[in-house]
Amino acid sequence: MSAKNLLLVGAGGHACACIDVLEAQGQFVLRGLIGLTQEIGTQQLGYAVVGADTDLSELRSTNPYALVGIGQIADCAPRISAYERLCALGFELPTVVSPHAYVSRHANIGPGTIVMHGAVVNAGARIGANCVINTHAIIEHDVSIGDHCHISTSTVINGAVQIGHNCFVGSASALREGISVGDGAFIAMGLTVRHDISAGNRYIG
Repeated sequence: MSAKNLLLVGAGGHACACIDVLEAQGQFVLRGLIGLTQEIGTQQLGYAVVGADTDLSELRSTNPYALVGIGQIADCAPRISAYERLCALGFELPTVVSPHAYVSRHANIGPGTIVMHGAVVNAGARIGANCVINTHAIIEHDVSIGDHCHISTSTVINGAVQIGHNCFVGSASALREGISVGDGAFIAMGLTVRHDISAGNRYIG
């Protein structure tokens, strides 16, 4: 079987966390990072920045897999743009799950999503494409999460919560069972959310 050569788009702190998960998982050979033009030739955790966005088309021939390794807090646009560019160029975006996470066989996770160390995704959960389920996040039964969402470290998303597309949920926040979070909503860190959050709302407590 040929090696599953993969490029990681991003060269910052979140990319380092993705590298750690990819190494632990062991299913892909990380051939390098895609960063800014001025970052080419630098390294993160021993992996070189081998190109910029303009090099992706050429690199695709020897690296069929790619993953977005750009962080997301206030703005999901860079992650969405990178994901759409990779899809348009014909890259395959795998679902990456840390071997130190638990994902129920009754859950469904979309392409390009990464589930990081210590996370739990329980039965009936549905997670869209290009999401980050960060370290020690808990996604309970029957939760639905749309595309391009970042569920931060040590969050608790309780049963049957519905989260739309392009959302951010900050570290150590807890969402009450059954509530709804609209597209593009932002929930700051450390909050207990007991009511629905409307689309585009910035909930900071």
